[in-house]
Amino acid sequence: MPRSSSRASSQAIISRFLFAAVILPCLALPSTAKAAAKDTAPAWLHELAQGPIPSHDDDAVAVVLLDDTETTVRDNGDIQTLHRVAFKILRPEARQRFGRVAVDFDKDTKVAYVRAWTITSGGRDLAVSEKDAVEHGFLDDIEYTDTKVKVLSFPEVSPGNVIGYEYLRQERPYVFEDAWDFQRTVPVKTARFDLHIPPGWEFTAQWFNHADQNPQVNGANEYVWQMNDLPAVRTEPQMPPFQAVAGWMGIKFFPRDPNLRSKSAGSWSDIGLWFNGLTTSSRQSNPAIHQKVMELTAGASDPLAKMRALTEYMQRQIRYFAVEIGIGGYQPHTAADVFQRQWGDCKDKATLLSTMLSEIGVESYYVAVDDFRDGVRPDYPSIRFNHMILAIRLPADVDDKSLSSVLNDPKLGKLIIFDPTNTYVPLGYLPSYEQNTYGLVMGVDGGTLVRLPLASPASNRLSRTAQLSLSNSGVLSGQVEEVRWGDPASGGRREYGGIQPAKRPEILENFLQRSLPNFVLSEANIGDLEQLNSSLKLDYKFVSQGYARMAGNELLLRPQVIEDTYADTRNLFSQEKPRQYGIEFESTAQQDDVFDISLPAGYALEERPFETNISCDFATYSSKMEVKGNVLHYVRSLQIKDVHVPKENLADLKDFLQKVAASQAMFVALRPAN
Repeated sequence: MPRSSSRASSQAIISRFLFAAVILPCLALPSTAKAAAKDTAPAWLHELAQGPIPSHDDDAVAVVLLDDTETTVRDNGDIQTLHRVAFKILRPEARQRFGRVAVDFDKDTKVAYVRAWTITSGGRDLAVSEKDAVEHGFLDDIEYTDTKVKVLSFPEVSPGNVIGYEYLRQERPYVFEDAWDFQRTVPVKTARFDLHIPPGWEFTAQWFNHADQNPQVNGANEYVWQMNDLPAVRTEPQMPPFQAVAGWMGIKFFPRDPNLRSKSAGSWSDIGLWFNGLTTSSRQSNPAIHQKVMELTAGASDPLAKMRALTEYMQRQIRYFAVEIGIGGYQPHTAADVFQRQWGDCKDKATLLSTMLSEIGVESYYVAVDDFRDGVRPDYPSIRFNHMILAIRLPADVDDKSLSSVLNDPKLGKLIIFDPTNTYVPLGYLPSYEQNTYGLVMGVDGGTLVRLPLASPASNRLSRTAQLSLSNSGVLSGQVEEVRWGDPASGGRREYGGIQPAKRPEILENFLQRSLPNFVLSEANIGDLEQLNSSLKLDYKFVSQGYARMAGNELLLRPQVIEDTYADTRNLFSQEKPRQYGIEFESTAQQDDVFDISLPAGYALEERPFETNISCDFATYSSKMEVKGNVLHYVRSLQIKDVHVPKENLADLKDFLQKVAASQAMFVALRPAN
């Protein structure tokens, strides 16, 4: 299931504020538990099993019959949640997605009980309960935390069976906000949210990706929202994030007790002030930190060089390791502790880097981000973030023309947005997944939500030049040189730097096999792999048997020797169903190819030289071919100008990509001169 859950504990939004999923994929757990002695399923589940199921596509793996959440807020701020779900299995593939329920808990959140039942298509009742559950850690990248999950496997997850579960959880939240995520990747027959609040309390409800709906008021303090026959959110390649398209409602609670009001956030500024209150003493330097800063910046000649020395130290020397207990999910460890231990999570690394930057007179500010684009809504101040990075104030005398992640803030000035956790993206760039998303910059006066910079296509460039020769039997051989900047460079460093050197040619071979038949990679070299502030360089040699096809006495040659993935419309556009959602490219891009192919002696180009120019609002493409002497000179350029293509513009994009694909797949004929 997507990471948006039917009920997310505020404590579960830890370190990177990540929401727990209620249904987990298949985990390495024991086989399905045996049925308990009392197997009788409750009446509510039997009633649902006998009723109609929602309409669905033929390929639906399951349908949800009921998704019911009852939330009761106590006057002291404690919250009790009863969650009840029932669904029918339609296809065997559902076992991977609907085989278990996981409920998170910690020292401030208790699971009173969790139990589940299966009603088989043959009429048998099976049950599992608390004693059959397995407990384990919450997230793989949080090495030590008091947050855990209780996992209960369902019996007989088979087509035709109806499964139901319920759990009761009690929590003492750090913030008074909740989210009702009522839409799923399968159809939902009935979704209901029942809210009980104490007298004198207030709440606000805001709707996203769905029309607003007023609650049914049952008495003075009970509010019920219910929806029926919700369609499935169909997953599509490169679609926007789930939370940007699925329906959900955000809820905030406002207590009558002034002492509890600090847990309610009414604005982005409030959230920034709340977080700053947790970090007032975190960024205190000490002599050891000061000495290290002096050591790292001793050979640096200008402010930007000093900043790069510190950011690279943070990326390479401070290991990512998360220890989060209670409020530690939000509150960073002190800079002194992080430096002494040489490890920390994202907010710890941001804290130490900010402290070190202050030693050279550079101010910086925490930035909370959601690395799923459009996961944060500007009109709904919330802590629905999952990561912490840093905004570094750029000194006035620093030239920022070479930096693509600079943001101009009317109050704070020019800011370089930087992620200390990512080990492959240098200062001045942002990882692609953080570009064009929202970030909460937490200045001294509170939080300000900003749209983070989107790098220009020229900043994410791949330049490829090739010197090749073609034999009269169709063998293509030669050398290719690649130079990468921005996202292609960081992506290449992640791919090649993360494995043993002996295995690196395999990555290149897997890429080339899409373009070259029967080829052998005879040589491959990587340059500046460890130099984050330099372009990444690759050069390689290959021999491809039968690259040019024989057709009678002619050779058919495809000038676009190395293919790209952007022009492959097969993954983006289904032949069976029209897309429901827009397309999200990973990043902007510019790819430039220059191929010189020496033709075999005695052969000449049959066609006339050609030139192609194609464009749409989101991309441009050009290619040109000409022959000089016995050398075929081919030039191609593809530019992706934006990362988000709305649904209403998909027809134009599809037409553009199909034309690009046709141009790149084009063959030219070489015939004997005599």
